[in-house]
Amino acid sequence: MPYLEFEGKQYEVDEEGYLQDWETWQEGMAPVMATQDGITLGGEHWDIIKFLREYFIKFQIAPPIKVLVKEIAKAMGPEKGNTKYLYELYPGGPAKQACRYAGLPKPTGCV
Repeated sequence: MPYLEFEGKQYEVDEEGYLQDWETWQEGMAPVMATQDGITLGGEHWDIIKFLREYFIKFQIAPPIKVLVKEIAKAMGPEKGNTKYLYELYPGGPAKQACRYAGLPKPTGCV
């Protein structure tokens, strides 16, 4: 089983880097994961990460991209709730990449 090394501890992740236990996530893990992908997290990234964590806590599911875009548009407006904007932030796939950084399971429907 692969691990994410963070602050001297190892956290189990699957073969794609998703934490096995979303409750072990700490904010400092997101920049570590992002750096591995060549991304520096800014405020816009954190808006999506925090939104995803709140969504997951409320519904107990990581949303697929279509649902994510729709819910972001409702919560943050159409300028952020669109595929183009989200792919600029998360070129590896907004739902997949952002959920991984947020410590959440891989969204349903993601290949």
